[in-house]
Amino acid sequence: MTYTIRALMGACALGALATAAAAETTITVATVNNGDMVRMQGLMDDFYAEHPDIKVEWVTLEENVLRQKVTTDIATKGGQFDVLTIGTYEVPIWGKQGWLVPLDGMPDSYDVNDLLPQIRKGLTVDGKLYAAPFYGESSFVMYRKDLMEKAGMEMPEKPTWSDIEKAAAAMTDKDNEVYGICLRGKAGWGENAAFLTTMDNSMGGRWFDENWQPQFNTAPWKETMSRYLDMMNKYGPPGASANGFNENLALFQQGKCGMWIDATVAASFVTNPKDSTVADKVGFALAPNKEGVDKRANWLWAWSLAIPAGTQKEDAAKTFIEWATSKHYTELVAEKEGWANVPPGTRTSLYENPKYLEAAPFAKLTLDSINAADPTNPTVDPVPYTGVQFVAIPELQAIGTAVGQQFSAALAGQISGDQALQNAQSLTEREMKKAGYIK
Repeated sequence: MTYTIRALMGACALGALATAAAAETTITVATVNNGDMVRMQGLMDDFYAEHPDIKVEWVTLEENVLRQKVTTDIATKGGQFDVLTIGTYEVPIWGKQGWLVPLDGMPDSYDVNDLLPQIRKGLTVDGKLYAAPFYGESSFVMYRKDLMEKAGMEMPEKPTWSDIEKAAAAMTDKDNEVYGICLRGKAGWGENAAFLTTMDNSMGGRWFDENWQPQFNTAPWKETMSRYLDMMNKYGPPGASANGFNENLALFQQGKCGMWIDATVAASFVTNPKDSTVADKVGFALAPNKEGVDKRANWLWAWSLAIPAGTQKEDAAKTFIEWATSKHYTELVAEKEGWANVPPGTRTSLYENPKYLEAAPFAKLTLDSINAADPTNPTVDPVPYTGVQFVAIPELQAIGTAVGQQFSAALAGQISGDQALQNAQSLTEREMKKAGYIK
């Protein structure tokens, strides 16, 4: 009889273990290899303590590769991922196509209304939120205050491109591997094409006119390309045509860049003494404009977490997204890494938090830059599209990457700037005709 009871108890214990194992859900998260995303992977013990029944597998990829893999997977219904890291470009398009699960029913504690209006608007389709922002950004100027002082110059809070060019010349010291300016040169619609699009906006240009005719053969684009190549060839680092966000971040942290115009999210990394040799020497200014042009070269973007339609693990995916983009997560990062290093640009409450404002000297300019970017009115002249550093049409990924390859080739000296623009005009016209935008 004792044996029978023990056997029964053992069988029950094994059954309980089997049930627990069966209840555990593993989700696969595709993400970009940016610092904030990598940091999150090191804080997962907090998530597992709250949700021991969910395990997370990570696929962490370089930006261009991530976009290709995620786009292919969702378009073919591959089902490889349960959570996608995507941006302000993809969310409205994919949401309209029914490729994403709306994030309905988030708990009151999540406080959806606390999301910054500019960021939330870009992730909403027909009143429904289709992705939760992990961090939001615009772009601005990061510069070495010590090098500016040494040159006898001061950076205006609202610089023009002429101010930037003069500062780049004054700070360049190639013998000591200090380059006056670092800008994106790596090909990609979200890499060099994004930067140069905002630069063109600030020159009074646009991608398309109101009839969807490409505008790469116009004066603003010619001025954009000419000034970009001139600055980079005279004052930029060698091999710049291979440099994207992460490469320029490393150069700036190593003290090799006098200035870097890029994502506001980089501010916490260039001022973090753990990673940056110039942490206490960094100043910030708004993105530049051309004299007399009422648009600055600042973009609007959010790296956000979304759920692909068709996943079998929707509830677990939503639970993870809620944790990763919550106020609780912000406080967790603040506790572990300090307030200056929390994911920026997503919540109004963060920019009302005195602890953050004191710790992050870049906070006000970040918020000002985000609020100043207007995706519905991104250019001086009217356009038929939305988006600041991108054009919100499905065809952009292919066209923008091809255009970026032309720009990168020009920076590498393989073709002239004029040839790059001519090629960009021709290939964009061809693709827009194929897609039926123009005849």
